[in-house]
This record gives sequence, structure tokens and C-alpha cells, in this order.
Amino acid sequence: MPSPITAALHLLSLLAVCFQTSPASGFDSFTQYAVGREVGEESFHPELQRQKRHVILFDLPPLEYAIDIEVSLTNSSFLAPIKEYFRNLHLPVSINISDVEMTVSSINITTVCVPSENKSCCSCESGYAWPSTGCSDLISCPALSRAPNQPCGYTRERPFNGPYCEPQNGDSCGMGEPTVMNMSVRLDTAFHDDLRNHSSQLYRKYKADLDKAFKASYGCLPGFVSATTTGFRPGSVEVNYRVEAGSASFQQLEHSSRFVTQYLDEPYSIVPTSFTAEITNRTNFTVSPAHIFEGDTIQMVCEINTTSENMTWYRDSQIILNSSRHSVRTDNNTAMSQAVLTITNVTQEDSGTYKCTFANRYWSLNLIYEGTKEIQVSPLRIISYSNDYKVHCNSPEIQANSPVLFCCIDGQLPLLTGDWKVNGAISITGVPSFSSNCTEYKLNMTDSLCLAEHSGTVTTYTCELQTGHGARSSRDIRVMYFRAAQVRISSSVNTTVSVGYGFSLKCESDTSNYDSISWEIHSGDRIQAVECAACIRTNKSMATSMLVVNTATQDWNGTYICTLSQDSLNSSASVTINVIPLPLKQNILRDPVRTPIMCGTPQALTCCISANSMGDYDVKFVVQEKEFQAEKEEQGNFFCYSYNYTETECRKKELEAYCKFVNSNEQEVSSNSINLSLIPDKDIISCSENNTFGKEGDILKKSCSVLNTTFIRGSNIYKCFNSSWKMEKNDCVSEQINNLLLMAESLVNSPSAKVGLPNFLQNLRNQTELLQNDNSSANLAAIVTILYNISSIPVEAKQSTISDYFTTVDIIVTDFKKELWADLNEGQVPISSLLLNAVERFSENLQPVNNTIPHLSTETLELQGMVVTEHSHADYNKNFSRLGNLTANVLIDNIETLPPNSTIVSVAYSALGHILPVKENMSVNSLVISTALSCERNQNFHINMTFQKENISLKMPLCVFWDFKLNKSRGGWNDRGCTQTEEGSNVICSCNHLTPFSILMSPDEPAHNSVEDYITHIGLAISILSLVVCIVIESLVWKTVTNNTTSYMRHVCILNTATSLLIADIWFIVTASINVQKRNICIAATFFIHLFYLCGFFWMLSLGLILFYRLVFILHNTSKTSQKAVVFCLGYGCPFVFAVTTIAVTLPWNTYTRKDACWLNWKDSKAVLAFVIPALAIVAMNLFITAVVIIKILRPNIGDRTNKQERKTFFQICKSLVILTPLLGLTWGFGLATIIRNSHQTFHILFALLNALQVFSLSWRTPTTSTVHHYVKCTLKTPSIQEFGVLMGLFILVFGTLWDNKIKEALLKRNSLSRWSSQQTKSTSLILVTPMFSMSYPFSRTFNNLCGKTGKYTVSSSEPSSASTENISKSDSLLN
Repeated sequence: MPSPITAALHLLSLLAVCFQTSPASGFDSFTQYAVGREVGEESFHPELQRQKRHVILFDLPPLEYAIDIEVSLTNSSFLAPIKEYFRNLHLPVSINISDVEMTVSSINITTVCVPSENKSCCSCESGYAWPSTGCSDLISCPALSRAPNQPCGYTRERPFNGPYCEPQNGDSCGMGEPTVMNMSVRLDTAFHDDLRNHSSQLYRKYKADLDKAFKASYGCLPGFVSATTTGFRPGSVEVNYRVEAGSASFQQLEHSSRFVTQYLDEPYSIVPTSFTAEITNRTNFTVSPAHIFEGDTIQMVCEINTTSENMTWYRDSQIILNSSRHSVRTDNNTAMSQAVLTITNVTQEDSGTYKCTFANRYWSLNLIYEGTKEIQVSPLRIISYSNDYKVHCNSPEIQANSPVLFCCIDGQLPLLTGDWKVNGAISITGVPSFSSNCTEYKLNMTDSLCLAEHSGTVTTYTCELQTGHGARSSRDIRVMYFRAAQVRISSSVNTTVSVGYGFSLKCESDTSNYDSISWEIHSGDRIQAVECAACIRTNKSMATSMLVVNTATQDWNGTYICTLSQDSLNSSASVTINVIPLPLKQNILRDPVRTPIMCGTPQALTCCISANSMGDYDVKFVVQEKEFQAEKEEQGNFFCYSYNYTETECRKKELEAYCKFVNSNEQEVSSNSINLSLIPDKDIISCSENNTFGKEGDILKKSCSVLNTTFIRGSNIYKCFNSSWKMEKNDCVSEQINNLLLMAESLVNSPSAKVGLPNFLQNLRNQTELLQNDNSSANLAAIVTILYNISSIPVEAKQSTISDYFTTVDIIVTDFKKELWADLNEGQVPISSLLLNAVERFSENLQPVNNTIPHLSTETLELQGMVVTEHSHADYNKNFSRLGNLTANVLIDNIETLPPNSTIVSVAYSALGHILPVKENMSVNSLVISTALSCERNQNFHINMTFQKENISLKMPLCVFWDFKLNKSRGGWNDRGCTQTEEGSNVICSCNHLTPFSILMSPDEPAHNSVEDYITHIGLAISILSLVVCIVIESLVWKTVTNNTTSYMRHVCILNTATSLLIADIWFIVTASINVQKRNICIAATFFIHLFYLCGFFWMLSLGLILFYRLVFILHNTSKTSQKAVVFCLGYGCPFVFAVTTIAVTLPWNTYTRKDACWLNWKDSKAVLAFVIPALAIVAMNLFITAVVIIKILRPNIGDRTNKQERKTFFQICKSLVILTPLLGLTWGFGLATIIRNSHQTFHILFALLNALQVFSLSWRTPTTSTVHHYVKCTLKTPSIQEFGVLMGLFILVFGTLWDNKIKEALLKRNSLSRWSSQQTKSTSLILVTPMFSMSYPFSRTFNNLCGKTGKYTVSSSEPSSASTENISKSDSLLN
């Protein structure tokens, strides 16, 4: 048992380096000897024998040994002498032990252990360090203080058997890169704001005290560098500090943290369990793959060399949990901890900062290991690839060297793979090859796979590259395959065609996918491209192109080459057409054009052509289908063919002759006709100059003069007057205009019409400007013909071209030429209509330049337009405001429904509308607008135009369009398909078609105080008042006057007639007080007016039929019920059928009412006939009944009549006519006269007077909101409301009511005039039976009367009556 002093130092480890020079044993004795000799009686413990090294002996070379010697001391005071001893020991020392030569080169103290209870506190001497294998087990010894230079001691178990400290090197414990640990601890004290200020005294004190405690506490961590306070945070006081040391285990760090409280004063009050440490550079964070692309599956792995309790993944501070694309896996053992995060199909949104954490908690310390990586996900881009190819399949070069397609990415990827896909009508595959960042695809060109019908189609080759981790990228490479087409041409003629005749060529190909088909004419050295859009018709789907030449000229002579272009591959075919000379019809000069001829006298007929017309022709004259051979004669630059024709049939007749040219191709052309008027023998010849005979007044028409090689178009007209031919009119055009006319005809028939048109238009403009003061109607008509002919040529919409055309139009429509236009409009086709058609056709054939139509205006024309593209969504909305003070607007919506590249062009005309023919009393009161579409419009097409009125004083606007087919193709204004809305000084027209539009208005508005107006206004008031009085009187005397069947039926008819007319009059007033634009009210008013006026007529017919029945069927007696059934069905049933049928048939088509009045339509549906026909039929029927009455009155009695009887009969006839004419509506016969166009106003006045106050007629004046009857005179008359009489209502009151003796008696009786009344009724006694519905109020009884609800009556006579007296009695009952 060692003494207490001996136990002070338990162990001292020595490192001795020896060299053995010879093999021998006895090393132990040397050691004992050496040490024992130095330390006196102290001896080595037997435990040192455990440290002996068994030496393996070698002969040579000498071996070097490092020997650890453990020395145990009983007294710690021996440590310093021993250190000093070994420090002063002179080495090397050679010793021979047992014949073994050994040299000790160095002896150093490495490890010093001091015992403490059952453990030892060991430390390494300077220059030595603990080995790395046990570094994590080093726990510092609990010591309150340690000298600054004193090495740290670590607790070791007793007995301590190593390992011992070793010479310090890079692998020693605590060496290498230090670990930075961000730590924190909480002080249980209140936070003060001074701790935020680094310069405050409180902050400096806290920092100094804490730094000292931290250094003392963590100073013995392996590889300790520093421990520094970094700041303070609220939350009591959170102290942030950083410890930098070697790799420390969780136990080491936790153990050192416990000592912090021992080195701080009590006021700091550290919370022992609040220590936290974050270690950021000891986590092994790896990501696979290194380069991440969209679509990859990536794996992130975090590892630490210690065990962990809790592992977590973060992305930008958000915890990552398991999901469909995220997989989190952990692995934990005693040596290490691992966290694995797998993300599938990554996107660029997955880019960010990823962090893994390992957390441990042990007593006072929460230790966190962190690893952070910035992950960047990139798209897999193919940065280089083959351009789109165009391959000619049957090209020898392509067959020999097949194209190679490729695509590459921008980096080297070892696992890069690829694939090629082929999609197209031509499926030519290839062979793929790969490199680190590219793939290639060499096509296997096979001619059999490249079919002609698929030529020009695109095959898509898709290159798809894959990273090997899931990401892939693809690129489409388009290869267009072409095959040389087989082209052939067929002709409608063999090889020849004559001038003036037409032919067609058809170019066909076996390839439908081509870019274009072009035509060329090769004639000698001349190569001319056919640029005639109207001549070429191409059907792309059928791979055909038709070249149609309507009128061949010498320009069309040559070899035709049809070329089909597919990109740069051209295929062609050719055919030769020889054009044989033949004069054109219009180039044959006739002389004369029209002439009178004498019977039996030869008449020279001549046809001339230009000598430049190369060819030998067989020329014959044809007169009345008889042919006569002509004689040829050269006259200057002309070849003239003549024949003297003699007519042998001497009777007046008109002959037609012409000359016929036949060429070598057996094709012929006939001249225009020569008109011959045969003069009968008996007529006197007055004119005989130059062997041209004629009688007075005959017309001679001769051709104009000739020029060098051409003749002037037109003719000279002569008239036989005073025995000589006098020129009456010169219709010859000027030489300049004649040349332009010939050039225009040649240009239109030329293969290069499109190219030559701009220059021709400039020339035409210049010549027209020079002749702008010319007063020749022939020149004016010729210019219009030129404009019309060239308008068929498509031309580019350049401003200069359009300006030349429009300026020419401006010149010829000036005001001082109006008289010329009036004369020209009298022809078969008005020249102004032809001009309008020309401008419209010209604008329609404009071809956009750079996808635009220019906005251009001249003096009288303004043009605007647009091109419809695939992205056109705005409406077509164009304002025209450059033509003086007039404006207009054109609006077309839903233009996106039109095909792409369609054009819409609108032209506004300010002067052309005034020269177009218009009907009498109407005038164009706005601009004229024409709009042209280059494509077919759809069924729901609508165009809205807003016109400003030129003269706001004109009334009744009408939206019209110029209909070129109207009036046997003469043209005229038509309002079909358009509706108008008047808004102040503007009129809005909505139409469903495209033609030149404008508005017509009437300047003729008769004064409101005309005779007809006065009659109508006064008559309407009298009519309504009379009808009301009539109904009141009938209701007052009903029971008195309806005492027999005949009288009863008569008054039923009169009462219902008056009621129907009164209701119709009231509705008529309604129509005069409403706006025509209120269509629903207008339709209702029209229906009721139609219904109740017809009811009035049919009740008149019922009254007439009852009269006819009583006159003709004397002995026949029909019950009152039957008669009532018949008259009510006739009076209300028939009108109802007419009215309902009319509205049912016309209303769905919006043609029930007129556009300008609330009355039945005439122009569109003829609905007014549903009133006129039954009304006039009733008038005719009642006229017949009146004739029957007169015949009955004139029937002779037995024996001769006396003069008195004849006067009585005449008086009876007059009385009957006076009464029956208004009651049966016979005055409507005068209405027929008002229907006739331009009828005299007398008929209107008579009709109004004789039909007073029934407020309806067949006149052509309509009610408006301003007056009851507003006159609008148009050139075409249509039936409408106005004059259903001025005295008819009064006649019904006077002759149907007040003239009736029984009514007068009843009225007098009600006024206590019974004496006078009894004298008037001696011949008849009446017994009245109370009616079934008896009401005291007169108007209540009227209702019963209208419905037939009367009482039963008995009629008796005071004397017997014969059939004759019964006849007279019943007739009198009707007439009185």
C-alpha cells in the first residue's frame, strides 16, 4: 500500500526512442538500471513489465523503436525533478546489454495523470495530443480554475491503460478544420435596451464576463479556438455566442456547458437547461445528380458522425413531409445518422435552399446539426439542332448523300440517351447515334416512300433526349419532302385559234401540294408572263389550273409553259397555240351604218379593216340571210370590201345586212349590222346626194372619219331636210379618246393586263384633264366605257393607281356636264349606271399592298377599306367626312366570321348620286355608299350605314340601293332588304346585302290647307258626330221602329254599320297620333282599322242582300233567327277571316304594315288587296242590287201610264238612288279613279265629298304624327288610309235614320207631339210586346239591339193587302 505522498502522482508516461545495433536481450535490466540509478531508492513498479516490447532482431539495418514507459510516482513533487532530469539528459546514450548494442536517442514525457477519487485526470504535455481514435471520449476534468498555460485534463478510468498522448500531428485529436458552433443560453433576468447597443457599458460588461466564462468552460474542448459572445436578444436575456473548436461530441459539449454557471457571478442567473448549439459545418450533405433538370428524380443525403434523435428537412424554412413527390427516409445507428430526401419529377419551382437538421437533447443542451444546399433546377434545353429541311426525294444528290438530323444539349451528361420519332405522311426513317451531349439521325432515303400525292407535305422528326434521371427534352425538326411533279397540258383547240375567238388550256399535275402555278408565253425572243387574274382559275385541291382566253389576240400567240413550283423545285409542261388573224368585230368599219334605199336601185355596202391585219379572208355580205361575195380593194392603209346590193321587193320594210369575214381556219366574224330602210315606190324622193336617196325626214347614219391605220368610233347622223342631207348629230369621239379606247380594249385582252394598267390609268387621267372642258357626249360615254372595261383588271391598291382612276371620274361628273348625263341616261343602259358599276367593280378588284387598303379621297370620291386577318376582332367601322359638308358611316360587325385575307372596300360618292336616274318628285339626299367584299358573305350578313341629310327640309326618307338588274337591266333605286331609322339630320339604314346605297326623299309636300285636307279634317269630325247621333237615335226609338222582321233587320244592319265605322274612325285617330316607329301599336291599329272598316262594308252588303231578298223572293219568308245568323256571320265573320288571314300571312315576314304609315303594305306583300278586293266586290254587288231596285220601280203597270205616274216613277227612282248610294257604299266607285297614276285632283275631291266622314279611301296619302293626313307623293301609287268619305256618316244619319217616317214619329211621340204623330200613322196600328231584356237606359238597349236581343212583335194591317202592296210596303220600309 503506497503512502499518501506516493499516491500523489499515479502515472507518468515516458516515450523512449532506442536503436538496437545487435540482437540481444536484457532491455528490461537496462531500463531498471537507468531509472533506478537516477531516482535513488525509488524503483519501478512491476506494472512496467507490461509495457515491455518484445523486440524482433534483425541483422541489418538497425531498428528504431518507440517505447511507451509508464512511470508511477507516489509523490507529485517528484514530477518536476523527473521532467528536469529527462530534459537535461544528454542523449543519445549507448548501452550494451547482454551483448546488444542499444542507443537511446530521445526520452519525452507525453501524458501526466493525476488521480481523483476512482478516476484519473490526464493531460498531454506540450507537443503531444490525444490520438483521434478516442477524441470523442475526452471529458474534461472538473476544475474551478486552470492556469492559462496549463494543459487541459480529461477524466480517464482507473486503471488507465492508454492510449497515451502522441506527438501532435494533423491527425491528432482537435486538429484539422475547426467546427463553428452557434450557441445560445438564456439568462433569467430582465432584458435592457442597452444590450442592443454594442457601445453601452452594460453591453461591454455582459460581454466581458460571459466571454471569460465561455472560454473557461469550453476551453478544454478538443481543438478549441475561441468562444465569443455575438449578441443579446429579448426573451428574458437570450445570449448568442459562437464557439469554435475541433470536432466535439454531444457529451463533451454538454459537459462543458455545465461549467458556464461556475464561472459567472450569481446575478447572471443562467437557466441551466437553456443551452442550444447549432453546428453547420459537420454535416455531410450530398445531392445526386450533380446537374438537375426538370423531370429528374433527385436524392439529397445528410450524414453526421453521431447518433441523433430527431431529423428534419426544410425548403426555404418550410418543413418537408412525405407526399406524392417527396419521400423522407432516416437511418440512425451508434456511429452515424443519415437523412435521405427523394423528390421525383422536379420542376423549376422546386429550386431553392434545402436544409437538413439533426437534433439531440441531453440534460442542459439542445444540439442541432445543420446542412444546407442551394438546389437549382434547370430546363433541359436543346441548344442546337438541325434546321428545317427541304428534301427533293428523287434528287440524285439526295439519294447519294442522305441528310443527317441532330440535336444537342449545352452540357456533358454521361448518362444521356435519346430517341427519335417519325410522324408524317411520308414515313422515311433513319439510324440514330449518340455522344455525350448530342444525338444524330441519318435518314434512309427511299424513293418508293416519297409518293407524288404527298409531295410538299411535312414529316416531323422528334428528337427526345433523356438525362438518365427522368428529365427529358424534345425538339421537332420539320422535313418537307418534295417530288418532281408530272405536269401535262390539254387544250380546248388543236393548235390554232382565230383572233376574237376563245380557247382554254388546262394544266394538271399529280402533286396537289404546291406553292404556285404560273403561266408564260414564249414567242420568239419574247417571254411574257400571263398576269391576268380573271383568266386563270386555279383549283389547288384538284391540282389544276385553267387558262381561259375569251378573246384571243396576237399577244396570245406562242408556246405556253405551265410551271408548277414547289419551293425551289419547278416542274413544267408546254403547248403551242397559233393565233390566226381575223379582224375583231369592233374593228370592222361599216359604211353606211343606217340608210334608206330605193327599190331596184343599187346600194353600195362597204366594210373596211386595217391593212395591218395580216391574213387572206373570204368576205361576204349577208342581207336577209342571203350571202353575196364582196370585192376587195385597198384604200390607203385599209382593205375595203364592197358590194352593190339591189332590193327587188318593193314594199316598205326594214332590212338588216352585215359583212362576214372567214379566215383560213374556217372561223368567221360578222360586223355590226347595217340597217336598210326600203323606200316604197309611191314615196317621193327628196334627197339624192352622193347616190344616197331618201324622203323628207329620213335618217342616214354613216361611220366617222378614218385615221392612218384606224377609224374613229361613233357615227354621224344626217336627216333629209329640204331636199338635202343635213347633219343632225355628231357622235364621233375625239382622236385622243379613240386611241385610249383602242388601248383599253387591247389591254383588257392582253396577257399582261395587270402590269400595264397603272401606266394606262395615268395616261387616261392626263388625256381626260386635257379634255375636261369638252362638251361631247360621245367622248363622255367613251370614257365611261373605258373605265368600265379596265375595272375588271385586278390591280394593286397603290395610292397613285387609285387616285388616277378616281380623278378621271371626278372630271366627268362635274356639274356643267349634267346635261350630257341626262342625254346619255336615255339610252338602253344609263351611262351613269355603267359608271357606278365600273367604280364598284374597280374597288372590288383592288389587291392589298402590305395587307392594307389606303384611305384616299378626291374631289367627289372617298375610299376606305381593310383586310380581314386571323386576328381581326374589331368591327368594320369607317367614317366618311372628306366630301364637303356631308358625312356618312359604314358599320359591319362580326367580321371575324369572314375568311382570312378577305378585303372590305367602301367608296363614298358625292356627285354620282345626282346624275343617276331617279323617279319623279324624288331626289338623292345624301352621299352614295358602295361596299364590296372579296369573298362570299354569310347568311346573317348585315350592314349599317348612317347618312347625313343634304337638304333637311325634304321629308319621308327612304333607304334605297341601286339595283343594276331593275327595269330590264337599266338599273334603278330599290328599297328591298333595307330598313331606315330617322334621327334628326341623320338616317340610319340597315340592310342585308351589298350594293350602292343612299337615301331618297320627296321634295313635294302639298300645303296642309289644300281642298282635300279641309274636306278630310271637317269630314272626320262630322262623320264621328253623325255616327254617334245615329247610334243614340236608334237606341231611343228601337222598340218603336222594329215592329216587323223587315224593319228589324234593316235597323240591325244600319246600327252595326254605324258602330263599325265609329270604331274604325276612333282607331284612325289613334294612328294619326302615334309614331310610325312604334311598330307594335301601329300593327294593332292597322289590324282594327282593317277589321272594322271591312265590317262596315259587309254590313252594307247585308243591307243590300236583305233588300234584294225582299224584292226578288216576294213569296218566300225566312225566319228572323235565320236572317240574323246570316247577317252576323257576314257582317263580322267574313271581315274577321280576312283580317286574321292577312296578319298571319304577312306579319312573320315583316310585310304587314307600310314602313311610312300604319296601314296595310302594298309594295312588298300587296296586303292592302285584302281590303281593296272585298270592298270593291261589295260595291259591285250593291251596284247590281241598286240596278234591280230601279228595274223594279220601272216595271210597267197594267195599262198606259199617265204623265203624273211617270213623274212619280222618276221621283221614286231619284229618291232610291239618293238613299241607296251612300247606304250601300256606291260612292266607292269614284275611288277607282284615284288609284290611277296622275289622276286629276277633281276625282279626289269628288270622292272625298261623296264619301264624307267615313275616313278611309284608296288614295295615296298617309297619316303621320304631325297631321291627320300628311301627303307624300311618290312616283308609284299604293293604296293607303285617307278618305273613307266626307259625308257618308252624315248620309247614314240623314237617309238611314232621320228620313225614316217611323223614326221621326217615334221621336215626336217621345216629345208629346202625339197629335201630329197620330195623323202620320192612320194606316198602321202597332201592338208592342215587351222585349225579353228590358232596360230603361237607351245605351243599355243598344247593346241588346246589336246582339239581336229584342222582343217579339206582331204586325197587323187595317186593310187587306195583295202581293203587290206587300211588295211596295216592304220596299218602302227599306227605303224610307
